[in-house]
Amino acid sequence: MVVKMLPLARLAPLALAVAALGAQAQSGSDSAFSFSGFATLGLVSTNTDAAQYAIAGQPRGADKSVSGEVDSKIGVQLTAKANKMFSGTVQVLSKQNGDGNFRPEFEWAYAKAQVLPSLAFRVGRMGGPFFAVSDFRDVGYANTWLRPPADVYGQVSLSHFDGVDGSYQTSIGSASVTAQLFGGKAKANYTGTEIKYEDMVGLNASVELDGGITLRLGHVQGKLTVGSSALAGLVTVLRSTPFASVGNEMDPTKKKATFSGVGAAYDSGNLILNAEYTMRRTESYVSDTDGWYGTVGYRVQKFTPYLTLSQVKLKDGNVNNTIPAGVPSLAALKGGVDGILAGQKLNQKTTALGMRWDAYRNVALKAQYERIKPNGNGLFVKVQPGSGFGSNGMSVDVYSIAVDTVF
Repeated sequence: MVVKMLPLARLAPLALAVAALGAQAQSGSDSAFSFSGFATLGLVSTNTDAAQYAIAGQPRGADKSVSGEVDSKIGVQLTAKANKMFSGTVQVLSKQNGDGNFRPEFEWAYAKAQVLPSLAFRVGRMGGPFFAVSDFRDVGYANTWLRPPADVYGQVSLSHFDGVDGSYQTSIGSASVTAQLFGGKAKANYTGTEIKYEDMVGLNASVELDGGITLRLGHVQGKLTVGSSALAGLVTVLRSTPFASVGNEMDPTKKKATFSGVGAAYDSGNLILNAEYTMRRTESYVSDTDGWYGTVGYRVQKFTPYLTLSQVKLKDGNVNNTIPAGVPSLAALKGGVDGILAGQKLNQKTTALGMRWDAYRNVALKAQYERIKPNGNGLFVKVQPGSGFGSNGMSVDVYSIAVDTVF
């Protein structure tokens, strides 16, 4: 068995910073600073070398060789309070990014004004509230799963945005209602390609009911740009041919894109239920998709076995490739369009079985098995040409273990 190099050496500089910040934050009980952090050390392997399993945006993942680069991460967070109204928060996170390295990056960096007990405003860099667990999707210890279901969370690779938001919380009877309005812009690196999401405006609302029930609704819209020079060149060529309409549909520059989702959660103390349904829609070659998952878990003292079923499904490819087949002079052009569109056919189903063991007060050990049935490439990377990967009826087994901690 081959084990790919774990990112421990790459995470070491941030780990040393953790120790230093922790010592400073705890040096005085009257300090206006508070410090916290989280980390995951994970190992993943699969039963195939025809493709690699990775989290959306990562250029490198796991195959039959064991990889420690898919889930391993470390994050630190520092909050400073000027007074009862004004505070600031910075979070630095190191995990495999779109360039395939573990360079620490600012995940959060915002100032907050708590103008009323029920009303707050923030400005700066904040977590993108696109999903039910957006603010803590990277904090493995806070989640039952080993990782959020990729069939839903893999549809959007943006994890934060730069801008402003306002949140209002109130009570209606016994229900607690929170509404958040936000706007700004976001940027991410997806397997080496820069993605920009500008003119972003969104709403995120949740209701907490008696009995451990939480309901959530979210919607965001903006202008999507994919910074691929190869794609831009193809669009330019298409616009100089009789198939200019194909080029216009392929164009990834400032095209309208929306993402909507609804979710529900129930936690009775023993029984855990979670579900989300999401819809991605764009006016470019980036495909329209629907995703959903349902999770059921049950706590038995320190152990929580769980089952998750999920699916991502292509709804519309958004491009009508009218370039005729069988014309030798157009074969390369048609093949170029078809090749790009093939990478957007996100169709796969997943069944995941897992176990969480709360071994210590702030440490959880997890093991998870997934059987994924992709139709095409799905969310896999480095698919080997001619391997038959994603053909009808095939499945991939993914084996994962992880240690999560918070401090």
